[in-house]
Amino acid sequence: MTFNEYQKEASRTVLFKSIKERLNLAALGIGGEAGECIEPVKKYLFHSTPLDIHALALELGDLLWYLSLLADSIGYDLEEVANMNIEKLLERYPV
Repeated sequence: MTFNEYQKEASRTVLFKSIKERLNLAALGIGGEAGECIEPVKKYLFHSTPLDIHALALELGDLLWYLSLLADSIGYDLEEVANMNIEKLLERYPV
């Protein structure tokens, strides 16, 4: 599956239509899901529990959903965002 295929599939689950609602939900969701990604890592590092990579991967999927919503809300698809990021990284870290 490509980023754009993912974005198309994920977008059918978006119930909010106004740009204000979409931006708000996406930004708050990214913050919340980033925190949920931190929790299994914190437990692994500081509480000597096994790293639950499956739970972490599921949280990354939730984070991707919100990233997809935010990108779509500002008129970008995920592949454009990914390509822009690679271009930026190549400028910073040339091969």
